[in-house]
Amino acid sequence: MMRSLLTFTVLISWLTWVSASKAPSVVTPTEFKIAKEKHGEFAFLRLKSWQALVDDNINRPERLKLSIVNNFFNQVRFIDDIDHWKKEDYWASPFELLVTDGGDCEDFVIAKYFTLIALGVPESRLLLTYVKSLRLNQAHMVLTYFKTPQSVPLVLDNLTDRILKATARTDLVPIYSFNGKGLWLSKQRGKGKGKAVQAGTSQLKEWNRLLKKMNP
Repeated sequence: MMRSLLTFTVLISWLTWVSASKAPSVVTPTEFKIAKEKHGEFAFLRLKSWQALVDDNINRPERLKLSIVNNFFNQVRFIDDIDHWKKEDYWASPFELLVTDGGDCEDFVIAKYFTLIALGVPESRLLLTYVKSLRLNQAHMVLTYFKTPQSVPLVLDNLTDRILKATARTDLVPIYSFNGKGLWLSKQRGKGKGKAVQAGTSQLKEWNRLLKKMNP
């Protein structure tokens, strides 16, 4: 757990805050250069749009930020890892998602999670949540947002632009949730009273690899 927390703390420096009222830089000059040279003009423009989203919405109400971010990333193409990355499971950074214009459910959730943190949403209100999609009959990942620790969470999902309460998403069965502070086994339709599980387990290997990749 300590190693994971330290990694996450270092990662937050990736969000270079200028001041409390100004937006952070979510794309570095080097990343802009790499995008244009290796991926082309459209990849560069997608990164510009991402930075503009953060710049333009840093002072918006929190609920509106959820909708803006959800809608923005849901425009990216859905592609299975095996087709996109030639791997069974690969967790892409937001940069990789946007420059390649493709990713799977984990990649959408990761991008939304870090973008909302950049927009000033407290990390404690956000959880990456594994669920079983009854409609798809397969594992799936969504981002859940808790206005307060006791609130029924809202669900941000790449399958829909509608942000609904978890109690309205009867097509999803929560399994476990996590963020930079740890992992919880889910109970009912929210974090509930789930048992804390030490971060760094096999369930979080890809998460830890992602943090290292985003903060080499």
